Amino acid sequence: MGILIASDIHGSALYCGRMLERMEAERAEQLVLLGDILYHGPRNDLPEGYAPKEVIAMLNRIKDHILCVRGNCDAEVDQMVLDFPITAEYRVENLCGRRLFFTHGHHYNLQKQPGADLLRGAEYVIYGHTHVPLKERAGNVWYLNPGSVSLPKDGSSHSCILMTEHEIRWMDLDGETLDALGPY
Repeated sequence: MGILIASDIHGSALYCGRMLERMEAERAEQLVLLGDILYHGPRNDLPEGYAPKEVIAMLNRIKDHILCVRGNCDAEVDQMVLDFPITAEYRVENLCGRRLFFTHGHHYNLQKQPGADLLRGAEYVIYGHTHVPLKERAGNVWYLNPGSVSLPKDGSSHSCILMTEHEIRWMDLDGETLDALGPY
């Protein structure tokens, strides 16, 4: 089973569509969204292809294949239009043979690490928020950030992570490998 992990769509139908094309091309069975789905936020310019209503329709079509956590730009009103749960602050899931802690990154991240009570044995903390890819180990936990689908920062690419039981691979939305962690 493969999963595509992405963050910070910020209402861009253009980049949401490219992310979904990448999901299909990689044959990922599940999409993990790390928040900031529809709204661009007050600190960001409008992303190219900004059309939140189109993003809603695209994501609702695959609602049964989405796991999501809430970002700092997501609001209760967003949950009213999205047909999959988006309000969890974090999620701990067993996927691809790993125990994973998903969060947006504005509360828990490499600098503000979640405690063992929240991690519940997770070996990976995966978060977005910064719009910059990250791969760093702290103790027994890997901290990973896929970067941003629509508004990359610090010279990074429009990117996501593909995770399988055998590898963790950062890629741009064209499928070019940017970095890898593995094989496992």
